[in-house]
Amino acid sequence: MGLQTYEIPMSLYADNRKRVLKAMQASGEEGVALFKGGVATERYDSDHENLFRQESFFAYVFGVTEPGYFGAIDLKDGHSTLFIPRLAEEYAIWMGRIHPPSYLQKKYDVDDVFYVDEMAAKLNAYEVVHTLHGQNTDSQSWCEEFEVEELTARVEKGKLHTATMECRVCKSTAEIDVLRYVARISSEAHVKCMQMIEPGMAEYQIEACFQHYCYSIGGMRNMAYTCICATGPNSAVLHYGHAGAPNNRIFGDGDMALMDMGAEYNCYCSDITCSYPVNGKFSADQRVVYSAVLAAQEAVFAAIKPGVEWVAMHRLAERSILEVLLREGFLLGATVEELMGHGIGSVFMPHGLGHLLGLETHDVGGYPAGRERVPGKLGVSKLRMNRTLEEGMVLTVEPGCYFVEILLTKAMAEPATSRFFNAEAIKRCISFGGVRLEDDIVVTADGMENMTMCPKQIEDVEAVMAGKEWPPPPPAPVA
Repeated sequence: MGLQTYEIPMSLYADNRKRVLKAMQASGEEGVALFKGGVATERYDSDHENLFRQESFFAYVFGVTEPGYFGAIDLKDGHSTLFIPRLAEEYAIWMGRIHPPSYLQKKYDVDDVFYVDEMAAKLNAYEVVHTLHGQNTDSQSWCEEFEVEELTARVEKGKLHTATMECRVCKSTAEIDVLRYVARISSEAHVKCMQMIEPGMAEYQIEACFQHYCYSIGGMRNMAYTCICATGPNSAVLHYGHAGAPNNRIFGDGDMALMDMGAEYNCYCSDITCSYPVNGKFSADQRVVYSAVLAAQEAVFAAIKPGVEWVAMHRLAERSILEVLLREGFLLGATVEELMGHGIGSVFMPHGLGHLLGLETHDVGGYPAGRERVPGKLGVSKLRMNRTLEEGMVLTVEPGCYFVEILLTKAMAEPATSRFFNAEAIKRCISFGGVRLEDDIVVTADGMENMTMCPKQIEDVEAVMAGKEWPPPPPAPVA
């Protein structure tokens, strides 16, 4: 894309097609798999065309960046075909050159390219056409169903979705290379934000700094999600930054910042959160809370490996945070086991520990068949994944500790739990907001690799905010 950007090989998508082919063949499916790409959309009733972003399942198997395409995989031999819109001559006047099928065949490294108006005739050569139909277990939304005019072949829905979703859960080596790139650029952008922040600025200035770096250095035109640039009490709003709270607070000396921002590159996402004091120096309370969250993340990092249950990792993070809060006097008169039993962990960390990451920020496959959500209202019940960890999974590890007034007020008023809280310490921190630390990791054969490169230790955060180079240069060779 640019002078310094990562060039994604088309073999990545060819390999993904092979994975889907193998999965469908393993379950005895025949015929052809048909994927529908995304379509261009306009803003409400205007002719303003929204910036197009490819549908993720289609991106997974074909890597196409344009709208209006279909793609097919022959389930006998893997023969790949793109079906492209037949554009009117006027398109060339307003949008640029109309490329012939031969150009797109070479560009996307597929076996054949035909026009969409030829698709039914090609597909009718098969007895069965498999289309995507299934539910995203994270969003609860369903794939958009579609019909092909003049198609006479039998249409099979559902099996392709399950097979492709499972293929997306564990990333290939080529996919992990892309995700490393996105995580690196996003990490560097976070460091830039840390080094330019100071009291008296607006939250959106930090957002602008992050976006500028990711696009100008990394070629990342899209963000993976709406930036969360929360300071002070806004840090306790888990999905701050939306239209009703648009990163517009002016922050002051003593505020804590929680910056949850990640870029996207060719649909592959990063999701990183850094927390730090806007004046560059942690206060005593900020140190305690930050240390609790860091301890939780480090405990999870040490425990991650194939075969570990993700639900167990969430509970480990809760336990680690509670241990520090109890030791530092924020909680009183109980053991960690008692606090866990009364659900106090979810008062301070009401969200799940993390989620799968890939072509979506909250990637698909978190709840395979036979795995259900853990019952409850907050905390572990909000996990976006309930799976046994496998090599090649890419996921976020994002423990947090927040002072959410509505949750604390309720817990401190309940007869069964009120005795656990140091009211004075909690009152001091209500305006504090919260801390979250979020890194993007890949599960390896014997542990994990952290793809995020942001400073974490308190002394490193303070040094970087004071202007220290990050990452530190390698030591000079010994003469």
